[in-house]
Amino acid sequence: MQKIADVKYASAVLQWDQETYLPVKGNDMRGRQLATLSEIAHDLFIDEKLGETLVELNNSDNLTEKERRNIELTSEDYKRNKKFTGEFVRKMSEAINKSFHAWIQARKENSFTVFQQPLHELIELKKQEADILGYQNHPYDALMNDYDKGLTVAIVDNVFNSLRPQLKNILDTIQSKPQIDDSFLFKHFDKDNQWKFGMELLKRMHFDFEAGRQDISTHPFTTSFNNGDVRLTTRIDENNVSNMAWSCIHEGGHGLYEQGLLADEYGLPLGEACSLSIHESQSRLWENCVGRGLPFWQHNFPMAQSFFPEQLKNISAEQFYKAINKAEPSLIRTEADELTYHFHVMIRYEIEKMLIDGTIKIKDIPAYWNEHYQTYLGVTVPDDLRGCLQDIHWSHGSFGYFATYSLGSMYAAQLYAAIQRSNASIEKEIAEGNNKNVLNWLQKNIYVYGRQFTSEELCTKATGEPLNTTYFIDYATKKYAGIYAS
Repeated sequence: MQKIADVKYASAVLQWDQETYLPVKGNDMRGRQLATLSEIAHDLFIDEKLGETLVELNNSDNLTEKERRNIELTSEDYKRNKKFTGEFVRKMSEAINKSFHAWIQARKENSFTVFQQPLHELIELKKQEADILGYQNHPYDALMNDYDKGLTVAIVDNVFNSLRPQLKNILDTIQSKPQIDDSFLFKHFDKDNQWKFGMELLKRMHFDFEAGRQDISTHPFTTSFNNGDVRLTTRIDENNVSNMAWSCIHEGGHGLYEQGLLADEYGLPLGEACSLSIHESQSRLWENCVGRGLPFWQHNFPMAQSFFPEQLKNISAEQFYKAINKAEPSLIRTEADELTYHFHVMIRYEIEKMLIDGTIKIKDIPAYWNEHYQTYLGVTVPDDLRGCLQDIHWSHGSFGYFATYSLGSMYAAQLYAAIQRSNASIEKEIAEGNNKNVLNWLQKNIYVYGRQFTSEELCTKATGEPLNTTYFIDYATKKYAGIYAS
């Protein structure tokens, strides 16, 4: 398993480089290299000897609880991988590479048409993947299961159907109040100072720079090659300081999780993250519950002012806190506030479902997108760049991923409530610049378990109950009532 991990992480290094430093003329050959490594890793994973070893180990009586769980989960992964031929894996990798570079070009030309055919080829393969994996009710279930074991359309539909009216109620209440002034966040913020500011935020979160680094990419992401080498990326807009700051905190949350996984479980399921929903809960907890909280800025605002003395002159920590939490419908998901964010996710989720079951054609994506941004958020999409080309996920073949963003926010609120119950002084500590006990709780209750439990099981173990969206609604209601108190 460690040998397979070595190949997969070698591939991950090439993917990280592809999105950060790769010269344009290296694109095609890089696609070949990634496809070859994907095929090698797959061939190693479906080797008959591994299958025989797993059967033998499954029948063994002298295993520890951890060993048994690693073998159970590896057996599941083995059976899943056996369903795919090496040829299919290679074809998928090549289609993803082609799609990724078409997406980059489409963004440059601000034209969805450039992306349309490569995306079509990729979606046809994803439909085949769903059929190969098998499903009971909806083909999209097969793809979502890859990101969060047991997640289905029925579960997500229930969450979103419950969430939508409650979020709308909070937003309607806010919209009857005077809007927050956040204009000072959109002055000119020097690129180099923003970089230094972001790096300092990560240090204050206890991201270990001897076990990781940060770079610039088109779309912020986190990747890990082992818990001693975790890579974050961010992006900088010199006219919007929020873009970079919260990308750093968000990706920093992902990075802390990866650094907290157990080194002696490298290559095994218990050395991997629980699920994408739980992974997203870690980034959302740091980004929103901590990083957009007043206590965090009571301590860190003077540091922000030291980097941007002119831009933040005559601004108080409380004004800054209110500005960074301004709730207002907008075009870009990654820049959206905590409330409207979920409408962005719902739109993508609905499109993906329909692409996979064939009820929408690829050429209709921009029209559907634009119509639903108007319906859900009341905003007019001016072009493809700020519309359906804004996310990298489809170009990566990551279908089934988006719902985990909203679920991550729900889990984050529930986990943060559990942290507060376990330590009544936690927000006082954060206000004094001590974030260590937040990290300690997460290390003890989330990181160390790897994939030992499903998302629901881990949530129950950490908080005493399975996912309960009431925690998020209560958190958001209380927070925004304070911010928009008139």
